[in-house]
Amino acid sequence: MRTITVVQDSEPLSPGLDTALSRALLLRVSEGELGETFRLHLPGRVMAFGKRDVISPGYPAAVAATRSMGFAAVERLAGGRAAVFHEGTLAFSWSIPTDDPRSGIHDRFGLLSSVLQRSFERLGITAFIGELPGEYCPGEYSIHAGGRKVMGVGQRLARSAAHIGGVIVVSDGRLIRDALLPVYDALELEWDPATAGALQDMDPSITLQRTADAVLETLATEAQLERGSLDSATLALGRSLEAEHLSPAG
Repeated sequence: MRTITVVQDSEPLSPGLDTALSRALLLRVSEGELGETFRLHLPGRVMAFGKRDVISPGYPAAVAATRSMGFAAVERLAGGRAAVFHEGTLAFSWSIPTDDPRSGIHDRFGLLSSVLQRSFERLGITAFIGELPGEYCPGEYSIHAGGRKVMGVGQRLARSAAHIGGVIVVSDGRLIRDALLPVYDALELEWDPATAGALQDMDPSITLQRTADAVLETLATEAQLERGSLDSATLALGRSLEAEHLSPAG
């Protein structure tokens, strides 16, 4: 059985550093300095923009709208369009060593989505994998429940590793909708706000801790888990990359 080091952060880090640490883990796993690592952490209020957002003519206005609502604007690792993180969400970052990153893109997406779908079932939520018509940051490996998107995921490749990262919305889907409305308007992206939701829309008793526990319990059916932490070399590399992920626009 494969071994995965699990890293959990209990307090939000600065937005740029949070993203940079995911990149640092990817790079260090690619270089063989670390083994397979799954990071599950609590983010702050962040609007994470993809590469297509950054080159959009409306990007400066989208960043300005983001900041006016009290969210930090960052440029994330993986593709897709703007997505929201806040204190009612869980962020995940899975760095996987591989000799041929391109050949396993869909297999890795499929495994991650399956793990999270089964995690939600542990919580009593019937969830489905696939793009929900009108969803924000659309993707074929999104997860939706009750007609609302509750998980989004993207992937980035390095020379000898892959990073799968995204967000699980546990509570306050309204904040997702409110934050995205002016941003998607500035980026001239069509979407249906009614498709953005949270796990608590189906069961108000679901908490961040219960969700994190369910994710790790399910992941443990796929691999042997070892508890770990962000070491000094990873933290130093992350800090050196932090500025590259802060949006300069707006």
